[in-house]
Amino acid sequence: MKRITSLFTALIAGVALTSISGAALAQDGGTLKKIRDTGVIKIGHRDASIPFSYLDDSQKPIGYGVDICLKIADAIKANLKMPNLKVEFVPVTSQTRIPILTGGNIDVECGSTTNSIERQKQVAFAPTYFMTGTKIVVKKSSGIKSYDDLKGKTVVFTQGTTNERAMKAYNDEKKLGINFIPSKDHAESFLAVETGRAVAFPMDDILLYSLVASARNPGDYVVVGEFLSDDPYAIMLRKDDAEFKKLVDSTVGAMYKSGEINKIYTKWFQSKIPPKGINLNFPMSDGLKEAVKNPNDTGVGACGKMKC
Repeated sequence: MKRITSLFTALIAGVALTSISGAALAQDGGTLKKIRDTGVIKIGHRDASIPFSYLDDSQKPIGYGVDICLKIADAIKANLKMPNLKVEFVPVTSQTRIPILTGGNIDVECGSTTNSIERQKQVAFAPTYFMTGTKIVVKKSSGIKSYDDLKGKTVVFTQGTTNERAMKAYNDEKKLGINFIPSKDHAESFLAVETGRAVAFPMDDILLYSLVASARNPGDYVVVGEFLSDDPYAIMLRKDDAEFKKLVDSTVGAMYKSGEINKIYTKWFQSKIPPKGINLNFPMSDGLKEAVKNPNDTGVGACGKMKC
């Protein structure tokens, strides 16, 4: 209990600091001025969101989202005429990514973040760069085929995700009496299923497929269920910074128009990737193809069956 209280106190303090820092940054002239003055662009990354943003064997951030953010960094260097601008990677989690961004400690976040209506109240988003949705991973031996099979069972969730809200909303609607346990990240959530602490883990389907492919015994698991939510991923940046958002949006849009995004997508979703040389064999969805064709009309925030 003491540890929980301490964590809660720290979180409240962090939110307060975030509000102050975010307001100060807005008054100081925005993200590009901050980057120019400090000589550094700070990119928020995840450590286990394969293949979007994760660490390789040398602990270097890599991934689909990271590659796109590095293209944005190149555009910032050109815009500011600062070819030697330093790129610094800052680790974030599901719980910390928004406070760290709005507090000014990162300039963009490149992970597996859903652009939702609720989050748009706090941050801005670049054009959609992936489309996914909530499903669940279970052991094949569990016999679980659908969400309704989770009645009275234990389900683990990663804190601070839209998937947590989608699964809890379904539980309330269907009165399944699920016992929920929280975890700090996706790797810990999957471990709970692997060790039998939980029977299921709800998460975006592509991340579940990545976790299964990376597991010691991939054949032991299966991803099941219809989509509980529609989750468009996008790069996060601070709100009310029109100059910076224009630069980010135009950079991503240019990648879409030139077809460069197709090469990056193939690299991470249809080729062997580190660290184990797995190939997800995950073709680009029709929804993402449409978003790539119309980067300024992505329908962001429309989270389908669930209010996200």
